[in-house]
Amino acid sequence: MQGMSDRALERVAAFFRAFSVPMRLKILNALRSGERNVGDLTAEFACSQANVSKHLAVLAANGLIEKRPDGTSVYYRIIDPRIYDLCDIVCGQIGDRLGREVALHEVFARAGQAQKKATRAPIRRKV
Repeated sequence: MQGMSDRALERVAAFFRAFSVPMRLKILNALRSGERNVGDLTAEFACSQANVSKHLAVLAANGLIEKRPDGTSVYYRIIDPRIYDLCDIVCGQIGDRLGREVALHEVFARAGQAQKKATRAPIRRKV
């Protein structure tokens, strides 16, 4: 990013904003296996055609997908499959972080259980 103009950085930020909505990530993931039309995506995600179309428009405006008309249908596909490399890097990093958080939570949970057992144990006094 060094040496990039403010305008170029705005374009980069807009590109990353396209990934900021879970439904768009679902759509991108669905397109991994090939072209899909709005009807396919609507059925898969049990949402409205308007909702899917709105997200497809954002992805297309940011150069992530392109459409191909075929008769009365329009099919969408990924323009550059390298976006999945980016997604896999980010998802892997988040998965690692969540794994560490779960492990840390388990450590604290075990410590809390040990503390409860220790406080429930009767205190023995020497007579």
